[in-house]
Amino acid sequence: MAVAMVAVLSAARQAQAAPELIINGDLEQLDASGFPTCFEQSGWGDNVYSFSITDDAHSGENAVRLEITEISSGDRKAMMYEDVTCAPHVTPGHQYDLSVWYKTTSPNTVMTIFRHDVNLGWQYWTDPGHLEVTEDWAQKTIRTPPIPPDTDQITWGITLYGVGVLITDDYSMVDATPEPPPYECTAGDACTMGQWEIMPIESPARAMHTVVLHDGRVLMVAGSGNDTDLFAAGTFKTAIYDPQTGTFTEVDTPTDLFCAGHVQLPDGRVLVMGGNLDYPDPEGTHGYEGLPDSYIFDPATNSYTRINDMHEGHWYPSATILGNGDVISLGGLKEDSTGSVAVEYFNYAEMRWQELWETNQTWHFWGLYPTMILLQDGRLFYTGSHVFGDNIPGTGAAIYDYHANTITPVPGLREPNKRDQSMSVLLPPAQDQRVMIAGGGNINTNPEPLRYTDIIDLKVPNPQYVPGPDLPLSRLETGELQPEHQGKMYVNLVILPDGTVLETGGALYNRTDPVFGASIYDPVTNEFTPVAADPLPRGYHSSAVLLPDGRVMAFGDNPADGSYEMRVSIYSPPYLFQGPRPQILSVASTEWEYGTVQEITVDGPVAKAALIRPAAVTHQSDPNQRYVDLPMTVDGNTIGLNLTSNPNLAPPGWYMLFVVSPNGVPSVATWVHVS
Repeated sequence: MAVAMVAVLSAARQAQAAPELIINGDLEQLDASGFPTCFEQSGWGDNVYSFSITDDAHSGENAVRLEITEISSGDRKAMMYEDVTCAPHVTPGHQYDLSVWYKTTSPNTVMTIFRHDVNLGWQYWTDPGHLEVTEDWAQKTIRTPPIPPDTDQITWGITLYGVGVLITDDYSMVDATPEPPPYECTAGDACTMGQWEIMPIESPARAMHTVVLHDGRVLMVAGSGNDTDLFAAGTFKTAIYDPQTGTFTEVDTPTDLFCAGHVQLPDGRVLVMGGNLDYPDPEGTHGYEGLPDSYIFDPATNSYTRINDMHEGHWYPSATILGNGDVISLGGLKEDSTGSVAVEYFNYAEMRWQELWETNQTWHFWGLYPTMILLQDGRLFYTGSHVFGDNIPGTGAAIYDYHANTITPVPGLREPNKRDQSMSVLLPPAQDQRVMIAGGGNINTNPEPLRYTDIIDLKVPNPQYVPGPDLPLSRLETGELQPEHQGKMYVNLVILPDGTVLETGGALYNRTDPVFGASIYDPVTNEFTPVAADPLPRGYHSSAVLLPDGRVMAFGDNPADGSYEMRVSIYSPPYLFQGPRPQILSVASTEWEYGTVQEITVDGPVAKAALIRPAAVTHQSDPNQRYVDLPMTVDGNTIGLNLTSNPNLAPPGWYMLFVVSPNGVPSVATWVHVS
């Protein structure tokens, strides 16, 4: 412990002794226009603003005063010129402490960083920290994430995006890169490929729906588990797996929750909606029929409680939590086997589904398990990932604004009718607002599945998908490398604590021909790196979830013969073989409010920190999975974590708090509650 503390303090002293990288950070030198040398007046949008130099300075004679009196869009900020002289030069992989003294009357004040890519030029990078309203001078210091590859300069400033007055002075930037402790991995292939382990026990319930609870246990909901005999017998199952003890607990299950929707509520309970009213009639008189039932599962009592029904039945509905804690559910099949066009809205404060007359309706059919991801402005993005057959008509992706009651098609998605049981994920960090969709097929036409990934930046004015890197090739059951033109459906995507994404599992066709391959995608480099593959087939009705210890657990496979894989696999990613884990020694509070700085102590150098929302996944769909970056203020082994002020970026609820060492090794998570 003492050695680790010395290392942290040594790193802090090195950062303090590092050379100042900002020219004219005290703002005392003015150019011919009367504005500080090497600084510019920046911003965009429709707003009424003014910049001026004031003698109300933190030190010296000059400070920059910015006032916005009217605003309908955009922002304003003073920042270093985007040129080779004034913009600070940086080294990829390094981290920097950015510091400024400020006063602001507006809660809509953030630090903003742009970066210069040697190939792409200047572009927005991130908003690392929220600044609180203050009448007196206050200092804000933020440590940047590691500088991305191909970045040679950054520029930054304090952004005002609401009506108010902002005064800034004494800008500073120094290299604060923590030194990775020397470590040589001796675990062989696991050093770069990671390692899978098949657990020595089998699940008592088919994990059709998998939810990581806020106590670290894993809820597995089967209902009838795609078994008509169990349905006829009224045998419905739920089980809870405890990774700490390796044991299962069976739970009384009130009805057939097979193919329901589910989402974690702000208090940590699980809302389960819909399910299976009936299987298709062998005579062909009807198809699958949806239940209108709705339940709350409480981890404290391991029990379900029924609440009011939805307006109509839903088999394969979506479930997306909003920034206010409410839930929107769309799509699925009704009691008569036709598609539901109703918007179902769950009011969290009243713990009930609203009546149709209380809820905005578009009367639009989104399909089955449509992946609807909450955006930072409160709208929902339908990614194109869905289940069973063709996509919705048109481009196959859209932005849905519940409050405006509008649907805006989004272009660029390749092969939209081959996205059946693809998977989509909001790429880390959530602040970047980039979504990836991966793989997919079509169980009706049964074509060769896609290797495609497509990526969209939803911050830009007119977002559209662009091609991402192809999924790496997998191997067939024979061990042969699959043909280059074949991809995978039933692919699972899992966000990892280091800000990468594991893709694992899959099959070539509808419930047949499993493929064995896994890789890790890095959003910074936009590359997949092949890693060890799950030795068990993971096709239809499979899922994979992140555990609080940084490992990944994989469940299920339901091939065409109707059998089910009851064994469980656990994956240890390569980062668990790269040295000792950092430890979160204390958390000042586990109750976190938006826009606050939360203090933790650690046992050694930390490169990054993040919140990860626990998984609630079924059928390659988990629209609420997200990684929220926590910009750091570092003082030795005490770290201030800056939580976003925007609940649309981090919807209320329980999160896993991870810190990551300079070697890329994550801590065991600490659970915190965001509200």
